[in-house]
Order: sequence, then C-alpha cells, then structure tokens
Amino acid sequence: MNIAIVGGGIVGLALGYKLSKVKGNTVHIYEKEEEVGFHQSGRNSGVLHCGLAYKPGSLKAQLAVSGIKQMIKYCKDYNVSHDICGKIVVANNENEIDLLDDTAKRGKLNGLKGLKYLNKNELKEREPFVSSLKTLLVPEEGIVDYKGVMLSMKENIINNGGDVFLNKKIEKIEEKKKKIFINNNSSISYNNIIYTTGLQSDINYKKFTKNKLNAKIVPFRGEYYTLADEAKKLVNHLIYPVGNPKFPFLGVHFTRMINGDREVGPNAVLAFKREGYSNSDISIYDMMDYLGYSGFLKFIGKNFSFCVNEFSTSILKSSFLKKTQNLIPEISSKDIKTGPAGVRAQGINSRGNLMMDFEIKTHNNQIHVINAPSPAATSALSIADHIIKNYL
Repeated sequence: MNIAIVGGGIVGLALGYKLSKVKGNTVHIYEKEEEVGFHQSGRNSGVLHCGLAYKPGSLKAQLAVSGIKQMIKYCKDYNVSHDICGKIVVANNENEIDLLDDTAKRGKLNGLKGLKYLNKNELKEREPFVSSLKTLLVPEEGIVDYKGVMLSMKENIINNGGDVFLNKKIEKIEEKKKKIFINNNSSISYNNIIYTTGLQSDINYKKFTKNKLNAKIVPFRGEYYTLADEAKKLVNHLIYPVGNPKFPFLGVHFTRMINGDREVGPNAVLAFKREGYSNSDISIYDMMDYLGYSGFLKFIGKNFSFCVNEFSTSILKSSFLKKTQNLIPEISSKDIKTGPAGVRAQGINSRGNLMMDFEIKTHNNQIHVINAPSPAATSALSIADHIIKNYL
C-alpha cells in the first residue's frame, strides 16, 4: 500500500513510523518547511501528559493514557532523553480545591496510578518554594525531548524504506480510480493520503475535499519565560495550577526541561497569524479569515475577559509574573527572561465553543486530522494506532 502523509509534525511522523514497519507499505511524508517539527510539535513545553484532566472516555483521555506508555517505550528503545519526574497540581483557594478534587477523580477514572495528596512536609521536601493549600502528586507525568523523538522517527521511516520530503508543499491532488496523485506527478500514486497539518488542517480539509467544515482552527500563541540560572533552584520538577475545565489550556506552569533549563508558561494569546510567534507577526488574510467566522465571534463574546486577561500577560511582564507568583510567591521579575513561543492549533466550532477533543474526518481516500493540540505529542503513537485501526 502506498501512503502519503502531509505534515511532518510528531503525529505525521508517528503515523509514518508505524506504517513504514508494515511489509509492503511505501510511506512518503511531505513537509512544507525545511525541517520536521517546525511548528506546533517542536515548540511545546516538552511534557509527557499521562491523561490526568481529560474527560473520561474521550479520545484525549484514552490516547494520552496509552500514548505515554508507548512514547516512554519508544524513548527507551531508541535512546531518546526522557524522565518520568512526576508533577504536582496546586490549589490555592476553595474553588480551586473543588476543581483539584474533580481533577483527581478524572485521573482515577482514566486509570492513573499513584495519585496522592501531599501534606505540607511532603510538599516542602519536593518543591520547597511552592505555595499551596492542597497539592496533588501525579507521579506518572514526565518530560521528554520531542525534537529528538521526531528526528529518530524520521530516521526510522527512511531506514524502513520510506521517505521524508522537506520543502514540499502540496498544492494539488488528483483522484483517479481510487488512486491519488500529488502535484501533477504521475510517476507515483497513493492508496491513501493523510493530512496531519495542524495550523493548516481546516484549510486543507476544505481545499482538498471541497466540503464545508463547521469549525475553524484559531491560533493561540503560548509564550514562555526562561528562569535565570540563579532562579533554577526554585523549581525541581513540574508545577501546575488547577486547570479551568471550561478551557483545554492547562494554565501557566513551571517545567523542568530535559536539558536542565526551567521554563514558565504558556499563556494562551490569540495570535494575529496562524504561524505567528510574536505580536509583530501579522497576517491580514489569517485575521480576516477567523474574524469573519461566526463561531470565533461567538467565542469572543462568551470569553471576552479571558481573552483580554491572556493578552495582558503578553504585553505586560508584570501581568505574566502575577500568574507565576500564584505558584511560587518568591519569584521576581529579575528571575525570568523572555523565552520561546509556540502556537496552539485550536479548533472552535460554529457554536463558539472550543473543541475539547481530537477530531478526525474522512473524504474518499483522504484522512484529515482536524483538531489535535495537546496532548497530541504525548499521544502521537496512539493516535497513529487509532487512525490505522479505524480509517485505513
């Protein structure tokens, strides 16, 4: 079977890796950038999510729980740096305590092991600078070198007889007698084409299927600060706030990176460009695209204060710092310096609601991964299994 995969992020590479191991398959990945994992997959916090807060029974919950196990095994098999260091989730008022208890219940329903509330001495021993009224330990969470994972997958695909084409944008496909031809190239045909294109997923679905889509991908930029060397002692592992269940964002948190650095973030700022990593990255076309979408306007109407608050953390360091001090009061402005940024490809449906689960659509021999933000990196190998089992 000949299979084309459009998009060389971690989901596309995981699919390519799995499919290339099957005798008789020829797998080609087409990536429009000069390297794999150039966008969403290569610009995240490097966390292995074990499935704590996702709705029980959802694809996110199921595929994160199975995906982290597969990702850990992959890292062990191919010597990719990772560390199951665990994380703590912090509650600092009565409302947050209720949310934390609900989060723990979700985690147990999702099959997580070892969840435990820490007493003050246990918290001080693990994270001495954290302020918390109630603290949940999640021992199965970890960190990983996702760029290392993707480069390893790319190498394995090629070693298995597949190929990864860089700087190759798909402009046109032609379907003839259940065969698919790409960019007017008649020398090779494909049985299936799978789109794992993240920030471009809705555009590609409508362009190549000619179908309508009752959703749009809206870019939410996530900005990080890096802790100064003298402030690294403030963070030992992973420190998270209680997430707001209304949103799929996990909130500003502290991360020990696999290289030993410490980062804090991300916020969730509406970007002015689909692939816009700063406020100076502006695309009038992209902005008009989602400003003209009724679902986006409904979302803004429902969540105006949230959007303003997140934007304030982008333009005011003091506003961002305040969120970090909810977790570690001792941290100061001199302890954090501007770090990297990523963009989350977040689906919003026509009712103005954020899409809370993964979504995949098909058309003839095309398979489109429409909504796959976090925890898609952790879940990538399980997402690949899900697609192979249910759509190929």
